[in-house]
Amino acid sequence: MFWKKRKKEKVKYDVASENLAVPEVHTGEVEHTETDPQPDEPITYENVAIPEIHIRRKPEYAMKITIITVGKIKEKYLRDAIAEYSKRLSRYCKLEIIEVADEKTVEHASEAVEDSIRSKEAERILKYVKEDAYVITLEINGEQLTSEQLAAKVEQLGIQGTSHLVFIIGGSIGLGKEVLGKSDYALSFSKMTFPHQLMRVILLEQIYRSYRIINGEPYHK
Repeated sequence: MFWKKRKKEKVKYDVASENLAVPEVHTGEVEHTETDPQPDEPITYENVAIPEIHIRRKPEYAMKITIITVGKIKEKYLRDAIAEYSKRLSRYCKLEIIEVADEKTVEHASEAVEDSIRSKEAERILKYVKEDAYVITLEINGEQLTSEQLAAKVEQLGIQGTSHLVFIIGGSIGLGKEVLGKSDYALSFSKMTFPHQLMRVILLEQIYRSYRIINGEPYHK
């Protein structure tokens, strides 16, 4: 169906006519009265309800967090947990998880053999550590923090200008001295021993909890 364009009719208005209502024309200039606030006076709005609009978005200056781990995770329930916390953290930071290959470790290996294994894994780890990154290694003899203290540390690093934070989780026999030498801070979650695969989930949960605390959002205590 085609619509015909209606021809506009030209109507002449007699402004002098008594019955003609001439519409007001606003040119953008406002005529102020004595009761109106002057241009240099602050304008206040009273009794006006302005709804609050909360838009949750990741800020452009969001910190990049890299988690470097040794070995792959095969258990589905652990992979699902990692995927869930990775999704939650996407609101707060730029998350990157890197898995490097682990070396096969035999039982009752000598200290020399274990040192060799750690050195090989360290070489793979350090390929992904940038010079400008702040490196936190997970060590059993590291400093133990509460969730609030960890949140405060992450926040303080951001305030000081740190844009890239790297957490490193070693393999089953720990981290090599080459990695430990690059560490800016040693963090311990407990004096107890945890599987390094499970530590990835625990670390992700604590980073997520830290951002909830930083943003004043509720979290499970």
